[in-house]
Parts: sequence; structure tokens; C-alpha cells
Amino acid sequence: MKLYASPASPFVRKVRVLLREAGLDGKVDEKIVATTAVKSDMGLAGVNPLAKIPTLVTTDGKTLYDSRVICRYLDTLVETEFYPEGRLWDTLVLEATADGLLDAGVLMVYERRVRPEEKVFEGWIEAQWDKAIRAVGAIEERWMEHLNGPVDMGHIAVGCALGYLDFRHGARNWRLGHGRLDDWYASFSERRSMQETMPE
Repeated sequence: MKLYASPASPFVRKVRVLLREAGLDGKVDEKIVATTAVKSDMGLAGVNPLAKIPTLVTTDGKTLYDSRVICRYLDTLVETEFYPEGRLWDTLVLEATADGLLDAGVLMVYERRVRPEEKVFEGWIEAQWDKAIRAVGAIEERWMEHLNGPVDMGHIAVGCALGYLDFRHGARNWRLGHGRLDDWYASFSERRSMQETMPE
């Protein structure tokens, strides 16, 4: 299998963490690409018309994209269930919450990175942060029991989302007022899969 990736992408990180948790990391070759919202990598576009990462090409030549699609596929290759049937909907909603948090965090970065300085909309940035920090609060309020259970894709998505907030928005301090989630993340981030995939 081949994974089109960038080490700084939190959505790629989800896949990379799952590969390690599932024992599949030795079965995937990574191709590092530089693709952005305003300048597509044309080699990647030849595989994925959206030119977005992560993109996975399977051993039988299928192309999969969107981190949730890729992670669901990888889950079918191993005996350990990262989308366990008994708590499937909880896992999916938790992953979606973490992905929404990531969407907001990435949009904040793009607003400053790709717009001319005079066109940056501070109100947009703050609205995205409001979404992100509401998601952090909701995870702590509703999902701690789940996060303290067996590791599934919800754990991985939340871990990668909080790691991205540290990486790109550390000065905003998501930990303030979220001590239980902070404690959970401190423990989860010590896992080999998380340590080996820290963004550069």
C-alpha cells in the first residue's frame, strides 16, 4: 500500500497512528507530498482528483481518500476492532467531533497562510476557534468515560486533534478549564504511535 502524506497534517496523523496501533505500519510506503488548498500537487491529483491528503492506494490498486474512509478500510484488515460494533455510533460521533475540531483549526491556519494580509478576517478566525474550543469542552463533558475505555478510533482522532491544537494554536491553551481531558491526553500522547507521529 502507498500513503500520500505530509508529516504536519493532522488528518494524515490519524492514519499514521492507526497504522502503528494496528501493526500495519511496515506494510505501507509513505510518499511525502506538498499540496495546499491553493496549490495542488499534480502527481497527487493524478491519483486523487481532489489532491488532498491523506490518500491511500491499496495493494489491489484502489484509491481511498478522506481520513475516515481510509481508517475504516484499515480496520477491516486487522482483528482488533478500532470501530467496535458494540459502541460503533459513539466511536463514529467522537471521531466526527474530533475531525470537526481539526477542520476549524486548519481553517484558522489557512486564513493567515493563504490570504493576503490585508484580507485576513479576524472574525472568521475567532469563530473557528469558538467551534474548536466548544468541541474540546464537549469531549470532556460527554466522552471521558469512552476515552477511559479500550482504544478505538475515537481515541486516536481526539489525540491527533489535541496534538494539532498544541502544534498550531498552543498559545490559545485549550487545556484551561479542561483538566480531565488534559490528564487523559498526557497519558495517551505517551503511546509509541503518538510519539512516532508527532508533527514536524
